[in-house]
Amino acid sequence: MATSYLSPGVYVEEVDRGAKPIEAVGTNTVGFLGESSKGPLNEAVLCTNWSQFVKTFGDFKECSEAFAHGVYGFFNNGGSRCFVVNIGAPEGSSAPVAAKGGDGKEPAKAPSTGGGGRDGLWIGKDGGPGARTGLKCFEEIDEIALVAAPGQTSPAVQDALLSHCETRKDRFAILDSPETISGGVDKLPKPRDSKYGAYYFPWIQVYDPEKGNIFVPPSGHIAGVYSRVDSERGVHKAPANEIVRGALNLKYNVSRGEQDLLNPKGINAIRFMSGAIRIWGARTLSSDPSWRYINVRRLFIMVEVSIERATQWVVFEPNDHRLWKRVTRTISSFLTLLWRNGALMGTAPEQAFFVKCDAETNPPEVVDAGQLICEIGLAPVKPAEFVIFRIGQMASGGGLEE
Repeated sequence: MATSYLSPGVYVEEVDRGAKPIEAVGTNTVGFLGESSKGPLNEAVLCTNWSQFVKTFGDFKECSEAFAHGVYGFFNNGGSRCFVVNIGAPEGSSAPVAAKGGDGKEPAKAPSTGGGGRDGLWIGKDGGPGARTGLKCFEEIDEIALVAAPGQTSPAVQDALLSHCETRKDRFAILDSPETISGGVDKLPKPRDSKYGAYYFPWIQVYDPEKGNIFVPPSGHIAGVYSRVDSERGVHKAPANEIVRGALNLKYNVSRGEQDLLNPKGINAIRFMSGAIRIWGARTLSSDPSWRYINVRRLFIMVEVSIERATQWVVFEPNDHRLWKRVTRTISSFLTLLWRNGALMGTAPEQAFFVKCDAETNPPEVVDAGQLICEIGLAPVKPAEFVIFRIGQMASGGGLEE
């Protein structure tokens, strides 16, 4: 019914803007697992800078080397936001640890290993809200997009990290290789096949204020590089050919021939290239060619989570052609923006993606079941992993000689 206006003049009215545009979710918040003799136990604590971490969990004295240097390397390489879970004092330490929600001044009862030995502390147990431990503490935090447990090379813990990401489907695991290897790089152990994780070799050398130069696992520094690349270029840019800030040297110098063995296995090498220590690999642990590259997997995670969170308004709306058009328009606008930002292939949006939500995808039996089905296809950009220049001799004034 039209509104009645009696007096001449200008009227300003608020109107419903309809569906809100989809905004890309954050992709650079990290969840760190580690050991410290200071700070709350089995509680996810948000840290936005190194000083805040030190105030809560201590520095290189209270924390394990891998934990402290991992978080420091994260912030030093461009990271800005992480949730930290302390599973307890480093092995062999007799220092007291605060109970959940404590201040670190009173000793806490030794945490249960959950029947899994030391690995059980890292994997944790899900006792429900307020009673989760270890890795399970991250279950209640949707903001996390990356997970890492610096220095943890146990197959059981790494499998738990991958399983956590595979179950959640909204995050990606960064895994460390062992510090030392016996034999050649072909003997390097590798985690199981997964499209939700990446594996890095070798350890890097950093400066420790107490011990001088030491070797530490790279996962914390790598997480910082992921965060830096996401902020500067976008999640569609592979986190490779990037300098690892703070890295002074490498435990092993990987040759080109050795990387020829590692790369097909999905083991990403860190190498001294062009005068600096750089990440020289961008592969996941997956054997599926469709999910070979880290940036492709993480782009799809971002798209899936963004659409899921921004289309909640669709639930319980009248399921007819009008709703299908609104859904198509909303998602297409989001994907067009991604294409313009360089995340998708093609010279036009039609070549970059498709969105189909109509009577064909939603026949009467689907509508009667209370469902709305929308099909989406993306053509993601993939990194130029192998750059090939073909050079030959050229006759004067002619083409290349055969």
